[in-house]
Amino acid sequence: MAPFHRSGRVDASVCAIVVSEISDSVVVATAHGRRRCTVVVPRMPAARSALRVLSLLAEQAGPVRASTIARALDLPRSSAYQLLQVMRDEGFLVHYPELGAWGPSARVQQIGSRVAAATRLERLAQPILDRLVRTAAVPATSHLAVLAGSDVAYAGRGEGRRSPATVSRVGVRLPAVRTATGRAMLAALGDDQVRALIPHDRDLAGERPATRTALTTLLAGVRRRGWAREDGEVDATYGSVAAAARDAAGYPAAAVGLTFRQTAVGETDRDALGALCAAAAAELTRRLGGG
Repeated sequence: MAPFHRSGRVDASVCAIVVSEISDSVVVATAHGRRRCTVVVPRMPAARSALRVLSLLAEQAGPVRASTIARALDLPRSSAYQLLQVMRDEGFLVHYPELGAWGPSARVQQIGSRVAAATRLERLAQPILDRLVRTAAVPATSHLAVLAGSDVAYAGRGEGRRSPATVSRVGVRLPAVRTATGRAMLAALGDDQVRALIPHDRDLAGERPATRTALTTLLAGVRRRGWAREDGEVDATYGSVAAAARDAAGYPAAAVGLTFRQTAVGETDRDALGALCAAAAAELTRRLGGG
């Protein structure tokens, strides 16, 4: 189903988000089969035309005919048809054959929802990340991570003048079982959910823990302690601690973590840093409406 509101309209801001994923080429049928070629649109690149198409559709109460789109955007009809077809092939539009008209696909809404959620989460968490760095007893880098299947994806970061350089840049993905943030979020799930994400021991090949039984034991320890740790599994120079934040439904929406040089931290310091992360995660949970 296309992402129209009950009023029949689509959120224009959702549509605008997806333009960077539209290619500048279309598939054209020839006597020798289908081939991909560049869309020639006078006075503007195909990406700009795609943005204008999505913006136009967002303002309508329902699907729109291609001829109307071409006329409204002052596009050659043949170029408009080609652009609409490639946007459909890439999953951003749907065609309603009975109406001979076009509308945004569910993918547009999904992308917009993910981006909006990530942006909201990062804005809520950034002051907490910055405060973590300031209050840590040792030079540290703070980070915000979210679950992405059996991986974690880093979504935010806090740094000070002496913070160590780490791999936890925004956008980087790592196996969840290897990282403190990932272990914190896995521990916040039930064992059945963890087994669904990691159904076989072979999924842990090359990791520590290396079996699902060992992982279950590790996560039980995280639940008892209230925060997770990793000691050089990502980079032998660094260690990390982290705790999970939950949303209103009780799901681990993110984890807040600190990374530091192993040589700078003893066990007592590590416990104190873990407690800092647990307090930070509790604050983020409150901001997310969790209990």
